[in-house]
Amino acid sequence: MPKATARDSDQVVAAARGGDPAAFEALVRANADAVYGHAVRFFGDPQTAEDATQEVFIKVYRSISGFDGRSSFKTWLFRLTRNTCIDMMRRAARRPTPMDPLEMPQPATGDIAEDVVAGAALEQAVATLPPEDRDALNAVTLFGLSYEDAGTALSIPAGTVKSRVFRARRTLLSLLGLTKREA
Repeated sequence: MPKATARDSDQVVAAARGGDPAAFEALVRANADAVYGHAVRFFGDPQTAEDATQEVFIKVYRSISGFDGRSSFKTWLFRLTRNTCIDMMRRAARRPTPMDPLEMPQPATGDIAEDVVAGAALEQAVATLPPEDRDALNAVTLFGLSYEDAGTALSIPAGTVKSRVFRARRTLLSLLGLTKREA
């Protein structure tokens, strides 16, 4: 199956802006995992992340007609996701907490215990990152933004995004015991 191009994505966004429900559904399907991933890393709670994901897409539905295209749709969506999470945290007076790996959903079939353990370890390690490093990492890895677009979304220079992503990755490798040991 051919990979969707930026032009295809632009056409879907344009159709959704014009009120096409199938195009809006396509946007939701294409971006729900990234939005949920950011929210679960932000809150550390799958249920709150689901609520945040729903709230984000309600906001997208209500405001997509006002999307002016000055940035890419993914940049706009990342900023909307981040702001929604911050607003929800403020409203609930909640602080992000690390995810309990015992509360992670278990796979329905198959023996993928190693994957579940590795995923839980990764999420715990991501939760320990400073918020600015975690946001930069999420923008680049979950939303697939370039360093420039992530910088625009986070209101920081692209070089700062690059250094934060580097620092986050280095920290994660260390926390997960994946760094090379010198002899």
